[in-house]
Amino acid sequence: MPGKQKKLVLYLPVPEGLYSRFADDFVIDPAIPLPVEITHGQDSLRPEDISLEMIISAMLYVIAEGEEKPEWINYYRDFVLAARPDILGEFTKAAIIKAQGGDFDLALEIFDALRGLFPVSPAVMLNRALVLEQRASLLERHENAGAAAAVNEARQAYEEALALRPPFPEILYNAGFFYLGRKDFRSARECFGQYTKTGDDETKKEKAAAIIREINEDFMAAYELIMQGKNQAGMEKIRNYIEKYPSQWNGWFVLGWALRRTKRWKDGADAFGRAIELGGSSSDIHNELAICLMESGDLRGARRQLETALRDDPENIKIISNLGVLALKSGDKDEAAAFFRTVLEIDPEDSIAGSFFNNGQINN
Repeated sequence: MPGKQKKLVLYLPVPEGLYSRFADDFVIDPAIPLPVEITHGQDSLRPEDISLEMIISAMLYVIAEGEEKPEWINYYRDFVLAARPDILGEFTKAAIIKAQGGDFDLALEIFDALRGLFPVSPAVMLNRALVLEQRASLLERHENAGAAAAVNEARQAYEEALALRPPFPEILYNAGFFYLGRKDFRSARECFGQYTKTGDDETKKEKAAAIIREINEDFMAAYELIMQGKNQAGMEKIRNYIEKYPSQWNGWFVLGWALRRTKRWKDGADAFGRAIELGGSSSDIHNELAICLMESGDLRGARRQLETALRDDPENIKIISNLGVLALKSGDKDEAAAFFRTVLEIDPEDSIAGSFFNNGQINN
């Protein structure tokens, strides 16, 4: 991910006329200079051009960077909290709105400022981790080259939040889903297990307990074996799991995944179909089923599954690419080209879509 741009800060003497007191317990110290953000090439400011908001903005930046003297940082923190006592709620709301609009960089900049003000706030740490997770998930769906770094940044944010003592239940619960989404089942199970002991939301505790049941030792071992390429051993493990929990859709999904990796297309399709019958509804299941159907020659069925997957995840380039491959198999090069152009609009560096134009299979 690109580095955060360094800001230019000028330190000025306390100007005359600035309020000497913001609150009963805070008095401005004239011996500590006030920071003000300046633009490149600017080396001075007129006192009348300096606003309280400019000072607070620069203080937030200095606090987040943590490069000045500790006593200055502590003073600036007290200054901001005295001048803006509602800043936690105001900034949190603003950051969430920015994240919902896709402006993750600005949302994270706001949460970094809040983290400087409230360094051990569970709410700030959790919200920052959630924004990092949202950004990582978006990059993963687009198969962006920066996805791995974004996932690692989100993972680190969750690990920092999980290190708080005593554990904060909402962090445990959300971290559990983060790890679950990364297929780190052992970490997910640990987080959900701790939540069942510390959380006070009964609905969430029931959900956490259900997930723990779904990802028992056989399930985790099966997944890890398949990830290592030991598909046959993984299938044996997941069949043990299915025997114990035949109504859990996730066991059938992992079985289908192993069968698809060994090119047993019809058996894989049957397993994915069973997973859907039992309540599995993620775009991954429909996409995997579509691959099996496509390779088995059922192009119409594959298209139905891919269209279902695309409705759930409209910018997932794996799904859009598979629609392009399906169009080629159906002999419709124009439709295939349209799908691959869509992929390249989302990610211009996508090698799969680019290869179809570069090798002459379809015209750009």
